[in-house]
Amino acid sequence: MKNTNEFMDQWLSMDIIQNNIKKELESILQAQFSLSIKEFYVLYYLSKAPEKKLRLQQLQERIGLSQSALSRLVGNMEAKSCGALEKHTCSDDRRGSYTRLTELGENKLRKSLHAFHEILQKYLKAHNFDATVKKLINEL
Repeated sequence: MKNTNEFMDQWLSMDIIQNNIKKELESILQAQFSLSIKEFYVLYYLSKAPEKKLRLQQLQERIGLSQSALSRLVGNMEAKSCGALEKHTCSDDRRGSYTRLTELGENKLRKSLHAFHEILQKYLKAHNFDATVKKLINEL
């Protein structure tokens, strides 16, 4: 490692960029699609899952929320007023449940992915993120 201060400066620079990206993503997702960033992640992970469904415990591990926070979030997304998800009981374990992405949820995700991609491109190019990452790796 060349210089600990340079290393930390690069790391903190990446952290600031990431926080700024998250703030703008959260703002755009909320304003245009009525989604929080965590709700967006739920839709995204479900879209990638087999049959577009996951047990709540699997989602909890991916999203990084407590069980109760995830249950509230998913419950709100399953509510009639949102309709992006639908809840089902596991056939092999009646105690467990999973949530499935609905067509409405898929449409919401598709539209929001475009905005997500545009914001990432804007920030990553503007802050020369590739160079920052390379510098950080070279400092290791």
